[in-house]
Amino acid sequence: MQNAKTAISETIKVLYDLDLEVEVNRPEPEFGDFATNIAMKLGKQLGQNPREVAQKIIDHLRGVDLDWFESAEVAGPGFINIRINNSQLVEAVNGVLTQKDDYGKNEALAGKCVLVEYLDPNPFKEIHIGHAYQGTIGDAIATLFETSGANVHRVTYQGDVGLHVAKAIYGILRRTNNDPDKLHNVPELERPKFLGETYAMGATAFEESDDAKNEIAELNKKIYDKSDSDINQIHETGVAWSMKYFDEVYTAFGFTPFEKNYLEGMVAPEGLKIVKDHIKDGIFEESDGAVIFKGEPYGLHTRVFINSNGLPTYEAKDLGNAMLKWRDYAYDKSIIITGEEQAEYFKVMLKALEQFAPEQANGTTHISNSLVKLSTGKMSSRTGDVIRALDLLEEAEEVAKKLAKDESAPSKDAAIAGIKYAFLKNRIGGDIVYDVDESLSLEGNSGPYLQYAHARARSILQKNQKQIIPLSDLDENERILASKLDEYQEVVKQATEQLHPHIICTYLFDLAQAFNRFYEHNRIIGGQREQQRLALVSAYAIILKNGLSLLKIPAPERM
Repeated sequence: MQNAKTAISETIKVLYDLDLEVEVNRPEPEFGDFATNIAMKLGKQLGQNPREVAQKIIDHLRGVDLDWFESAEVAGPGFINIRINNSQLVEAVNGVLTQKDDYGKNEALAGKCVLVEYLDPNPFKEIHIGHAYQGTIGDAIATLFETSGANVHRVTYQGDVGLHVAKAIYGILRRTNNDPDKLHNVPELERPKFLGETYAMGATAFEESDDAKNEIAELNKKIYDKSDSDINQIHETGVAWSMKYFDEVYTAFGFTPFEKNYLEGMVAPEGLKIVKDHIKDGIFEESDGAVIFKGEPYGLHTRVFINSNGLPTYEAKDLGNAMLKWRDYAYDKSIIITGEEQAEYFKVMLKALEQFAPEQANGTTHISNSLVKLSTGKMSSRTGDVIRALDLLEEAEEVAKKLAKDESAPSKDAAIAGIKYAFLKNRIGGDIVYDVDESLSLEGNSGPYLQYAHARARSILQKNQKQIIPLSDLDENERILASKLDEYQEVVKQATEQLHPHIICTYLFDLAQAFNRFYEHNRIIGGQREQQRLALVSAYAIILKNGLSLLKIPAPERM
């Protein structure tokens, strides 16, 4: 595709002495391999007939020695449809067979340091379906950067201090009759649920009782200044329980381990110091006993960075987090993934950061992920009405066992594929309604469907007793599949540049559909072109596996 863009841009420069960015896309196979509407845009700009402009561009391309070009034609009101020669597609498919697991990797971001912060589960709370969603998209985005040659660091940021912890400890004190030693009586398997219940108890009390609200506020201070040994003991125990539980969930979902956990207690002193240091230069200002940043001059809103009790707010802690991450990694790009409710918050926080650390702020991209909806609406850990991530996985695995065509097939792999693909096939930013049966169906756009497509291709190859040899030519039917295979590297780069894993999902499903059409109408095993077609099947299986790997979805040999 890049060859086509370059050739057309150079042609426009020669014919019209204009430097224009040319957009090229992949049309339906009957229209060629590439298409562009640049002649329509150029015709409007020049006041000329777009079809005539398109024909001039094509005539010039025909006269240039391009090793990839075969033909082109004008279509409709001025589209240019281009067909590349078969040798280019043969070379592309043979490249898949040669590179195998490395096919699709590139060096576009070689030497760049990329930090990806996501999931961010808070101690004293359970990991729910929303966390599973964010972990899935964060892991996939990090993997895309790795595939582009970047040095990627996965980190998470967790609230081990703050009002939510005070609420949880309030609930724990009620459940243990103010005796922290009783925590040892809670069975290990029940600890995550216990913490979730006690947090919900404290959160409800905070809303319903002024006395409880005051007590929780006092607990919050004690947690920060570590002035009460019993509270310290509860806090340390709860954090330790939570971290162990978090690691168990990450492992169950096949998430790549985090390189580092940043904790609010770790970054709070840094954030507090930053804000205080920048009062004198006017970035922050005092207001009613608190310290604020005025966002209105930037089209934003005002937020509190130090509250009236002298404690750093989330905003100040995020400033501390940003600076500690910079000191640890000196990143070229920092990606932060949070819930959509924090979108406006992050605009203010990053604008404040920009005032004294522009390189860090400008190198940071905040991605707002959408909600995972259920029939009961938005989940809330305040009430305890949540779908736990491990329960979600267990239910999916049970359904996968019932749907499996092969009883020995790995149902855990299918469950993970069903959940992750259901999350990833949607564009980040739109709400998701998760349906377990739909996510595990082998007859729709699902992760298990793609796993089955891969297993089916591997089965075809296993039936063949001959060695796979490189392609030498293509007939017209093979050409359509080869052209689709040739798209993969472009798709990987596009998904990485746009931070959109759903582009990979869409491509893999379309590829599987293209292969199904090819398989239905073309004999492979025992046919006259068996070796050529087995090479295509092998390349197809490799790309399916590599694409699923980008999504952190396993590609089993059987389903």
